[in-house]
Amino acid sequence: MKLQDLNNLSLGNAGSWPVPAKAGAILLLCAVVLGAGYWFDTKGQLERLTAAEEQEVQKRQAFEAKQRKAASLEPLKQQLEEMKQSFGAMVRQLPNQAEIEALLVDISQTGLASGLEFELFEPQPEVPKDFYAEKPIKLRVTGTYHEFGDFVSGVAALPRIVTQHDISIRPKGNDSSQLVMEATAKTYRYVEDGTPAAKPNPKPGN
Repeated sequence: MKLQDLNNLSLGNAGSWPVPAKAGAILLLCAVVLGAGYWFDTKGQLERLTAAEEQEVQKRQAFEAKQRKAASLEPLKQQLEEMKQSFGAMVRQLPNQAEIEALLVDISQTGLASGLEFELFEPQPEVPKDFYAEKPIKLRVTGTYHEFGDFVSGVAALPRIVTQHDISIRPKGNDSSQLVMEATAKTYRYVEDGTPAAKPNPKPGN
């Protein structure tokens, strides 16, 4: 088929076109129809399909995350209950307002029973914290390493929580057998809503 023959083709006599021209026209028409169908219909469907697949992935991930949370809910409830019980046990170890003075006497008596001599026993004002008040007691005692150890162990064995901080030990003068220990003992009081901080306690007698 020559170029001149193509120029002579007319849509009015398409039925008489040569077979190659008819085939080419049909292929071109099919391509145009397919292209138009893709652009105006299939393309939008593919975009909606892609968006739906992405939403499915996101929903599946969200479902799996919720499923993991639901699976861990019971262990978390159990842990929370254990924490409540542990907290309650610790709170019961904190002296209340009426027991602070007796606890100070217990600390002093523990030192004396360990063979220590008190040079300073000075309760400090309470320091309010989040849900408790901290009661520091400044101490300065003389004795031996063994007596200091007995005192620290005895205080730790008291039924109420008492911690010891800023411990320093030095020789007492020229007497190599006697030492001076300075420390701050702290006990803690659970503060209920509306409970005021305590006033400083007087120094207990030695």
